[in-house]
Amino acid sequence: MTKVRIGGVPEHFNLPWHLCIEDNDFKSNGIEVVWKDFHGGTGEMSEALKADEIDIAVMLTEGCIKEICDGSPFKILQTYVKSPLLWGIHVHADSTFQEVEDLKNKTAAISRFGSGSHLMTYVHANNQDWDTKKLKFQTTQNLKGAKESLADGTSSYFLWEHFTTKPLVDQGIFRRLGDEPTPWPCFVIVTTKEFLSTNSKLVLNLLNPLNLKSKSLKSIPNIKELISKRYELDIKDIQDWLEITTWSQEQIGETDVNLTQKRLKDLNLIDHEKPYSEIIF
Repeated sequence: MTKVRIGGVPEHFNLPWHLCIEDNDFKSNGIEVVWKDFHGGTGEMSEALKADEIDIAVMLTEGCIKEICDGSPFKILQTYVKSPLLWGIHVHADSTFQEVEDLKNKTAAISRFGSGSHLMTYVHANNQDWDTKKLKFQTTQNLKGAKESLADGTSSYFLWEHFTTKPLVDQGIFRRLGDEPTPWPCFVIVTTKEFLSTNSKLVLNLLNPLNLKSKSLKSIPNIKELISKRYELDIKDIQDWLEITTWSQEQIGETDVNLTQKRLKDLNLIDHEKPYSEIIF
């Protein structure tokens, strides 16, 4: 049995991984998966991959591609979720902000520099025709830190996945002023060149059961109830989320990679683009 350390956010998107672990699908292929939650998201996982704390990560596409363009020794194994991620634009419920335009030149909470919350703040500002050079950030490590930052006024707004933060909106802690979908597939599965150099066959044995599970996820009996109970989300929200979410079992395409790189470069978030072959496995 070969042990593989996997990192991902503790969110509903990663249910296929956990079901495979619980159903012993990986063990049937001789793999023991050790899962680690990363509340800090893609930025935190990038650091863990480079520090050899995990072998594989489920990362946001834009964060992974930025890391590769910046020189990190990563390779994309495949797309994990091919639909866009819906980023909610949140403020504290008691704030005076009423419209997205009110947030211009205000401080954004982000988990880390290079994280999805950081990069998507640039995408959002650019789509609003704001001067991205005037963006200001407050690092908060995770969602808990962002709640505290919005409450004490050290930041004014925060971009995070719409359905993960929906309970906070329902509880009257956050208000959502709008949504910003990613222009690209939202999640990819990523590893390091070093891990691949000796484990390329193992990777295929890992991805095969995962892809079977993600492909059939929506047809599992009572899946909405299962997700609702496990992730403490409202059934109606789960239904809405499942309708807009599509998992992938294939490698990310060159068009999506080039689009992501172009947007990152246009926003001065990377210095140069890399050939598609250097990014994928």
